[in-house]
Amino acid sequence: MCRALRMAGIALGASWLAGCTSQTDLSAVAVEAAKPVQRYDITQALATNGKVVVAGTQSGAVLVSADQGRSWKREMLGGASLIGITHCPDGRFVAIDFYRRVWSADASGAGWKSVPFDKPRIPLAISCDSKGRWWIAGTGATLAVSADAGASWTVTDLAEDAQLTGVQMVDETHGFATGEFGLVATTSDGGATWSRGSKMPDEFYPYATLFSSSSEGWASGIAGQILHTADGGKTWSKQTNTTRAALYRLFMHEGVPHGVGAGGVVARLEGDTWRAVPYPDAVPVFLGAAVSLPEQHAIIAGGPGGLLRVIGTQADKAAASAR
Repeated sequence: MCRALRMAGIALGASWLAGCTSQTDLSAVAVEAAKPVQRYDITQALATNGKVVVAGTQSGAVLVSADQGRSWKREMLGGASLIGITHCPDGRFVAIDFYRRVWSADASGAGWKSVPFDKPRIPLAISCDSKGRWWIAGTGATLAVSADAGASWTVTDLAEDAQLTGVQMVDETHGFATGEFGLVATTSDGGATWSRGSKMPDEFYPYATLFSSSSEGWASGIAGQILHTADGGKTWSKQTNTTRAALYRLFMHEGVPHGVGAGGVVARLEGDTWRAVPYPDAVPVFLGAAVSLPEQHAIIAGGPGGLLRVIGTQADKAAASAR
């Protein structure tokens, strides 16, 4: 009798579990998985050619927006981790992959394909110059340039045990490469030759650099430090950063240097001082990338947790002019 009751109880429990299992609703999971921006996305790079915006993530996802960041489409690039994106004069996009590949797409952010390269061994930055050449900077103080979409590369070794964190050609002849221990290298012949110049003070490590001309530029570093040069990198002086936040990306927005960084900070240069750009519902996470949307008087900033945020700057610009 007892054994029969026990067996009946087991059967009842099994049927109850089976009923629960059969009623499990996975629709919410499917809806979440179908979203173009996932909560695990860490945006590390952003670029725009004026028509579309492209975001690159740590997990190799490319997110493309054709409506100024209001909606996104997702494409996975197998085995990639994108740490930098830029666009070329013809509108094409090029992105640097931590695993020594350059990915390129057409002006709509579609048709991604990759080409490998050998050096630098660890790439850290990419740019595209006015001639459409791809430039890569990275470890071993190494620069590489390709004039044929990655089919061949010319490598320059600056003979320093240092990481290059930035490379930028400001016009057809002048360019800068910056890196660890305050390293500054310049070219005045379109990148055919590079020479090391005076270093930034105190072995400065530049998280990001931005040059607006062959003479003027800025470098951001640890603990919110920002340096400025007005003589093509020969000398550097400190600028006040009232946010005290490290800025991980520097970029031009409506003709003014801006930066994004630690603690959700968006900063802008006002005179000789960097000040916060206030925005509603700021989140205290690092912003690792940003890009200007001048027609919208806004920027798009990206970070961890699937963060891709359109931040308006028009109201704050008016407040700044009143100061």
